[in-house]
Amino acid sequence: MRFAVLTTLFCFTLTFSAYSQSRPRDLGITIGILPVGEYNAITDVPGVKVGHLTKIDGNNIRTGVTAILPHGENIFQQKVPAAIYVGNGFGKLAGSTQVQELGNIESPIILTNTLSVAAGIEGAVRYSLEHKGNENAQSVNAVVGETNDGYLNDIRGMHISSEEVIQAIMSAESGIVSEGNVGAGTGTVCFGWKGGIGTASRKLPEILGGYTVGVLVQTNFGGNLQIDGVAVGEKLGKYPFRDAMEKSDGSCMIVVATDAPVLDRNLERMAMRAMMGLAKTGGIASNGSGDYVIAFSTAEGLRIPYELEAQTLEKAEFIQNDDMSSLFMAVIEATEEAIINSLFAAETMTGKDGNTVAKLPVEQVMNWMK
Repeated sequence: MRFAVLTTLFCFTLTFSAYSQSRPRDLGITIGILPVGEYNAITDVPGVKVGHLTKIDGNNIRTGVTAILPHGENIFQQKVPAAIYVGNGFGKLAGSTQVQELGNIESPIILTNTLSVAAGIEGAVRYSLEHKGNENAQSVNAVVGETNDGYLNDIRGMHISSEEVIQAIMSAESGIVSEGNVGAGTGTVCFGWKGGIGTASRKLPEILGGYTVGVLVQTNFGGNLQIDGVAVGEKLGKYPFRDAMEKSDGSCMIVVATDAPVLDRNLERMAMRAMMGLAKTGGIASNGSGDYVIAFSTAEGLRIPYELEAQTLEKAEFIQNDDMSSLFMAVIEATEEAIINSLFAAETMTGKDGNTVAKLPVEQVMNWMK
């Protein structure tokens, strides 16, 4: 592939406390009962990669791109089974209808801000067309999700380019995933505090299949914050009634990955359960919130080749309905923890027009949790 090398200069200051670099689990908050993967991240699902481009420039630009790759090979040539669930549809999820119709994804999944969806599409399409082996492709279904970061970011300036989307894709790696004010979470707000990117995973015991479920979220929504059942929002005086309603709009993008051999119908059932994880954090999927879940399986036996000989009968092994419950639980737990992880990782940010969003007061929260 031939892409221009981009240099982006970022200038920002972070302040750290004893808590700011610790994830909730490191501090003793254990959400759910299932064990986590090595990194407690979506990248615990073998093959999945994540890349961020964080754009902080001057006083008004606070935005970015996050790219999720289902596997490190040619995704267009080796599509993955996938499904989409709409928790509340006040948003723009490009490419969703083809995923719902055909049950697969053929591009990197791009997350960005509302008015940069077009750039996300162009970047994902250009990346796919330039990929070796796709020389004859004349249609690419790019999957691009968004949340609106317009409170902290000059969103009308449309500062994300297709080249920067490609840069995010090309930077995607396995292993540890950066959280908080990075990538598509750079300018987001969650429950009135600074939101961002969060991720978590669950590893099923062998008796339940030994499969891994990973979740990545872009949090920009509201409601009445709860952390592992503790009514933190109320304790902080952040959301008494009317204020909760006025500040509940926003969006949450949720990406669910698993190595379990699950076809699109049951992937949709898994995606539905992600909204239960969001609800456990106090999110209400308000009228003005775009809450979307994208779920896919990386199981190699379920890959869909771009070209198949006519009348070829497909054969595959996949999980039966009766064995889905443990995967449902894994999705709920990982989604809940990923959202809370995004809040713990995010730092106070000042952006457009001097608007400031404070980070969650983690030390105060931990006193209640203890």
